[in-house]
Amino acid sequence: MNFVKMLAVSAAAIAGFMPLSAWAQSFTVKDVAGREVTFDKPVERVILGEGRMLYAVAPIEKEDAFAKIVGWRNDLWTTDKDGFNAYVEKFPKGKDLPFLGNLTDGTLQTETVVKLHPDVLLLPIGNKAAADEVKLEDMLNGIGVKIVYIDFREHILANTEPSLKILGQIFGHEDRAEAVAAFWKEQLARVTDRLKAANPPKPNVFMYRAAGLVECCGTFGPDNFGLMVDWAGGHNLGSDFLPGYTGSINAEQVVASNPDVIVVTGSNWSQTKNAKDFVNVGPNAAATFDDSRKALNTLMENPAFTGSRAVAGGNVHAIWHQFYTSPYQFVAVQQLAKWFHPNLFADLDPDATFKEFHEKFLPVAYQPGYWVDAKAGQ
Repeated sequence: MNFVKMLAVSAAAIAGFMPLSAWAQSFTVKDVAGREVTFDKPVERVILGEGRMLYAVAPIEKEDAFAKIVGWRNDLWTTDKDGFNAYVEKFPKGKDLPFLGNLTDGTLQTETVVKLHPDVLLLPIGNKAAADEVKLEDMLNGIGVKIVYIDFREHILANTEPSLKILGQIFGHEDRAEAVAAFWKEQLARVTDRLKAANPPKPNVFMYRAAGLVECCGTFGPDNFGLMVDWAGGHNLGSDFLPGYTGSINAEQVVASNPDVIVVTGSNWSQTKNAKDFVNVGPNAAATFDDSRKALNTLMENPAFTGSRAVAGGNVHAIWHQFYTSPYQFVAVQQLAKWFHPNLFADLDPDATFKEFHEKFLPVAYQPGYWVDAKAGQ
């Protein structure tokens, strides 16, 4: 009998001796892949298959964001060093948690997963194809570990609210998940309702994805930041060329499209290999706005952008990349709307919105710096 089968037999034997009270605490979640996953008891040990899932866990586990997390991928450290620092300063346990590899590039060590004895491995929906290829679900089921898929990236309209509610079930705070989802909808409506009433012309917008980290011209299709552009009253140029939520178009196509607005996404990628010339926007980045503005203007010297209406009109901006993989999209939508329709949204204050969200839901203090303009004083 192989190792996995032995563990499966042992798990079944243990289940046979479970008291009725344990079964009474069982629950089932339906994940964003449409799978029904049943837990026999409350979840106590969680692995984050993407570290940035902490953005969604934190408002649900506000008292101790790491209370049930026993391991996580290191992408929060590599893609948002300031956010990582804020959380491990508040909760030092986070710094000592083991880092796991990435399933999609083959670096996830299943032996490490087994040793951590998790109840559940949370994975982004984008990992499902890789998980199916290596039959990860079958292997982990054999040792009593469940896989649950969530999504704050690929289909943000369809999956953000369900993903929050899934986390509410797993972490035992369904009421908090409902409150976060309600805030999300309320803050999006402040933009979409006004746009529906006013129906202003839509500027053509080019989103430059991970500028300085990804070669020109990485961008977004009709979901993720592309959908956020639409919600904010713009026309996302990437949607004209890309079927998926992300991809690249060539520089000549950007020139031909001649965008009215250019928005690059940035973050503190200082721990990411080969990152250079990126725009540092995000938590605690306000103090470095001069450097960020300089980096943003340097990026606009690329021939793809130099002759555009956006550069000529000074309508060039940078926004925190990590809005694209968190349930905080409503903040990005509010700021994009102010750039696209400044008169219509003159009274809207996305900084105040995000600060309110922090005060209501998050365990770390708000640290401004999530966007910057190419021209000072805009």
